[in-house]
Formats: sequence, structure tokens, C-alpha cells
Amino acid sequence: MGSVPNPFPSPPASVKPRAMNRTGLFIALSLFAAIALVFGIYPELDLKLAALFFDPQTKSFPLKLNPVARVARDAAMWIAWAFALPSIGALLIKLTWPDRPLLVSGRAIIFLVATLALSAGVLTNFTFKTYWGRPRPVVVTEFGGELKFMPWWDPRGGCGRNCSFFSGEGATAFWTLAPAALAPPTWRPLAYAAATVFGAATSLLRMAFGGHFFTDVAIAGIVTFLVIWLAHGFIYRWRRTILSDEAIDAALTRLAWPAYRLRQRWRQPG
Repeated sequence: MGSVPNPFPSPPASVKPRAMNRTGLFIALSLFAAIALVFGIYPELDLKLAALFFDPQTKSFPLKLNPVARVARDAAMWIAWAFALPSIGALLIKLTWPDRPLLVSGRAIIFLVATLALSAGVLTNFTFKTYWGRPRPVVVTEFGGELKFMPWWDPRGGCGRNCSFFSGEGATAFWTLAPAALAPPTWRPLAYAAATVFGAATSLLRMAFGGHFFTDVAIAGIVTFLVIWLAHGFIYRWRRTILSDEAIDAALTRLAWPAYRLRQRWRQPG
């Protein structure tokens, strides 16, 4: 193994993607402030929006039983994961055979895998949904359930696990903003628009199923965008932390090399 490249070189301007600027950050923070304030003062708005999908006669969210809608829900998650699979596969191949070069850009791998893990995994399922006891619409008393409705800011709800705040599927759908940020500049606005529509449609479907309130999916989208914006800056934009594909390749080689050498020794005849 040769010397390891400096992990913080300044790549040529031509390879510095200017995919995310402060305008997007300002819009996201403004949306969060507006939603947090309005739905904090008037939490009943969440109930009114959820009621649009509720049938009082059957006391259910009828779209939840629609087979086409259920297929669409599953398909949305498969679509989102399809954008991540090439990077995940390339990472696994590199960790298994560290003597081979990465099949996908090292920065893209770190950016996509890290943002997906943080937004749709760590921050949702392992943090908020575990410790923030907000019940889902389908189980609150206003919609025929047994648990008390809680506003988005109050974690003291009666939900014990896999709770409503905030939406994991919404975060996964809005995560497609990450691959959109890596699209070629001419296609990037269209990619951003498609990712936003995809995230909004998936989130609307979760509301229609009675799985989440509006604030669950809206804040999931905003938090996911903030994670992506920060990670993109750390990996691509900010000079002090900017990474290079070569450095990531070398770091992964160092990480996987001891296990690779051990496997090689085991395969050698005794």
C-alpha cells in the first residue's frame, strides 16, 4: 500500500458541485419556524388535516385498505432505496476486496449512505420515534382510538414504540434530495423538483393512511434537508472539511485491509 493522499485537498473548481446554497437553507429554516409556530399555537390543525382522510361512518382511514395505495406506499420506499443501492453495493465490494478501486465516487458513497443513515435511521427510528411518545392519528381518540392526541412539540404521549413523530418514510422519501444534489447542473433543478414532489406525495399517502400527522411528515422533510445540506457542505463545499475521492478510497482500503489479509491467510493451504 502506498502513501495515503491528503484527505482535505482543494479539488479544481470544475469538480466542486455548487448544488446547495444558503437560499435553500433559509427557506428550510423559515418553513420550520412557520410550521413550528403555527402548529404549536394551534395544534388542532393537525387533527383537522388528518380528518380530511378519515371516514366517520366506518371510523377508519379507508385509503389504508386500498390495494393500489398500499402498492404505491411500498413502491415509494423501493424507489428511494434504489438510489442508495449502487453506493451501498460499491461500499460493500470495497470492504470485501480493498485492493480494488471504488466503483462509485467515494464522496458520493459517503454523502448518500451517511445522509440516509442519519435522516431515515438514526434521527427517526433510533431517536425521535423511540423516545417521542406522540401517538399516530389512527390510535387517537378523535379517530376511534384509545390514546390522547399530542401536539408535535410534546413527547409525553401514550405511544410506547414506533411512534408518530417524526415520519421515517417521509424522511426516506425526502432523502432523494441527496442524489438530486449530485445530478448534473443542467438537470439539477428538475431533480430537486422531482425529489420534492416525490417526498410530498409519499408523505401525503402516509397521512391518508392515518400513519402520520402533517407536522410529522413536514418536519421529517425539513430535518432531512438540513442533514443533506450540512453533509453536502462538509464533503463538497467547505474548504476546511472538503474531502476527495482518492482519500476516501485510501481510507476504506486501510480500514478493510486487515480483515482482507486475514481471509487470505485462512485460504492458504496449511
